[in-house]
Amino acid sequence: MNITDIKAQVKTAGRYSIFVDGKYNFSLSDVVLLEQQVRVGQELTKERVAELKQLSSDDKLYGLTLRFLSIRPRSEWEVHTYLQRKQASPALVSSILNRLSKDGYINDISFAQAWVASRRLLRPASKRKLQQELRSKRVSDEVIGQVLAGDETDERQVLRELVAKKRARYADEVKLMQYLVRQGFSYEDVKAVVRERPDD
Repeated sequence: MNITDIKAQVKTAGRYSIFVDGKYNFSLSDVVLLEQQVRVGQELTKERVAELKQLSSDDKLYGLTLRFLSIRPRSEWEVHTYLQRKQASPALVSSILNRLSKDGYINDISFAQAWVASRRLLRPASKRKLQQELRSKRVSDEVIGQVLAGDETDERQVLRELVAKKRARYADEVKLMQYLVRQGFSYEDVKAVVRERPDD
């Protein structure tokens, strides 16, 4: 069996269709194509074709995972769960996670920092709430503690902004306070901020 042609795919940039004995057989990313030194005119055994087809399948999953990560930052646990949903073998999951980590695509510290920065910008939240959200993404307490320790946001100011935003919705002061406590703010801070006068 011979590789008779290698063509760049139109729909998937950086991916190439490999033709064996004149017929399409499998595809590889440019990275794997170079790593495996696949070239036109190369003779292949059945075993080598099977090996390259498996690499093709694994390589496609890596590409899908990169697209999954391009939507928004993900924790390592989220990527691990995604790969399990794709029915990847434990060995392949481990291999892809190691590759993503090595290439800088997954890092729970960077993920937690991005999560906190995004929440601070788009939706006011207490540190306690952020801690709960990061735990739900299976980020370790050590990483959460490190990231939140570096967050110098004034919690009272965050609370004031949230009160200003939600006061019209919660005409009843008690219901407003209950909502704010559910968001992770302490009762003492909530009581103090809700009862502040505009000229305080």
